[in-house]
Amino acid sequence: MKQTIKNKVLFPVILEVPEYEKNLKGRKKVEALSALARVALEISSVKSGVNLGCIKKNEDGVPVPFDGNFWSVTHKTEYVGGVIAQMETGIDIEKIKPCSKALCNKIAGPQEWALSDSDREILFFRFWTSKEAVLKAAGTGISGLSGCRIEKILCDNSLIVNFNNKIWEIKHYLFSDHIASVVANGFDIEWTLVNRNSILAV
Repeated sequence: MKQTIKNKVLFPVILEVPEYEKNLKGRKKVEALSALARVALEISSVKSGVNLGCIKKNEDGVPVPFDGNFWSVTHKTEYVGGVIAQMETGIDIEKIKPCSKALCNKIAGPQEWALSDSDREILFFRFWTSKEAVLKAAGTGISGLSGCRIEKILCDNSLIVNFNNKIWEIKHYLFSDHIASVVANGFDIEWTLVNRNSILAV
């Protein structure tokens, strides 16, 4: 039976990675972070009123929708995230840090940079996480980056991405030198941040 998200609200959830998992190496670390991202997804599903059940990815690693619901996860060394939605969605987290001019030019072109004169580091990661979130929602890989363009900056926590002539609305959340971006597309967003000391109690 199809389950619907509550009241046109998305509930992206971010979990701080505990110290033990943060210090793991190689495959063990990837597996631990993936498991934590699943916990974030489970919390998002509870907040959304959706029974998560068994989730799968296809042969290309793209999340498979269930009961009309879409999902996305992300994981970095310090934080992981997950979200459930009634439409194609994507979520991405990055740590805000200095980046090279070459990388800045690779992620966005002159017209995109001209959209704002705000802090360039933050703007870079707004652009980068937004495009990543859209590519996840569209089910394509990083190879689709050249088709992603920042169309308009709406405010400090929202912008519009054009990907292959389709418009995507993105919402941001800045926290602890990190930024998270999620595909919103008309949904209100209620972010949840769970610190490492609270994870065991979730």
